[in-house]
Amino acid sequence: MLKSIRNSLPHSFLVRLTIVNVAFITLFTFITGMAIYQTACFLVDGINTVQSTAQQNFKRTLFQYLWMFSFITVVIGSIVHYFATKQLIDPVRQMIHSTQQLRVGKYLKVQKRTSKDEMGQLVSHFNSLTEQLEQNEKHRHKVLSDMAHEFRTPLSNLNGYLTGLKSGVIKGNTDLYQSLLHESQRLTQMVEQLEQLKEWDLLTHQPIMHKEQASVTELIQNGITAFEWSLEESNIEVKTDLQEATLPLHVSGIQQVLSNLLDNAIQYYQGENTILIKGEVRDQYYRVSITSEGQKISESEQEKIFSRFYRTDPSRSRTTGGSGLGLAISKEIVEQHDGRIWLESDGSVHSFYFEIPFY
Repeated sequence: MLKSIRNSLPHSFLVRLTIVNVAFITLFTFITGMAIYQTACFLVDGINTVQSTAQQNFKRTLFQYLWMFSFITVVIGSIVHYFATKQLIDPVRQMIHSTQQLRVGKYLKVQKRTSKDEMGQLVSHFNSLTEQLEQNEKHRHKVLSDMAHEFRTPLSNLNGYLTGLKSGVIKGNTDLYQSLLHESQRLTQMVEQLEQLKEWDLLTHQPIMHKEQASVTELIQNGITAFEWSLEESNIEVKTDLQEATLPLHVSGIQQVLSNLLDNAIQYYQGENTILIKGEVRDQYYRVSITSEGQKISESEQEKIFSRFYRTDPSRSRTTGGSGLGLAISKEIVEQHDGRIWLESDGSVHSFYFEIPFY
């Protein structure tokens, strides 16, 4: 019986809520009206000067007016309640529709509410979530497209040369094998960097990152030592101006940032001046800068240079083994330290900065 009644009720939440509230309004109005009617009749009966006929007319008239006003109250209250509830429920309906559209890849925002109540906040957070999901999806497609583009060239080269060697069209020699090894190493490097990016992306969802007190100066000196051979081979001199400081750091992460920035400075070095590395205490931050000479970088490129797979000179980057991931990894690591990283360029002189807080 209860199941049949439940199935016969409308499925719309708004209609069901309105029916329930109308029932309560009607019951409350009926009880209140009867109480007023009985109280008035009792008071009239207590007045001996009022004639019996007049008492009956008064009771009948009062009863009629009570029913009339009760009916008007129920109707007006029900209409007001319906539209007030509808206004409250509409954003929920839109969110349900938007959620359904998410399943087919459409990102619809809910109409914004001017109110700052709980529903207004819910709508605002839902729209922010939808926008973030849309951006993540676009970013995912872009990364996949960039990955396909980056892997296609070295794989095509490897397949072409290997096919030629197999058929005997190309004869193997030291230079060819060195070129094939270079392409293979570049593929390996990209895969390793993608793994690093994935690890740092996972760290963004963890509340705690392991840090330890470490000397920034020592890390910088160790980073320079690691590139001594490359610096000597390229005939590049490095000068340092470092203030000693100890910070809470993810040591391997900061080492990787320094390595990426130094490697970037060496690969794209063009000029005769030295590479200058500075470390200084600035308020609540420790700032590191690496300044070197290189090809000109436009303002639009400066804004994109920390994006994944972005390179200012694709052809040159391929010959030097660049993948466009090093600076993106550095950005992830620095931001995990609640710091920031940026580029300042003055013609052919470029300075990469990053700041790490002392807390």
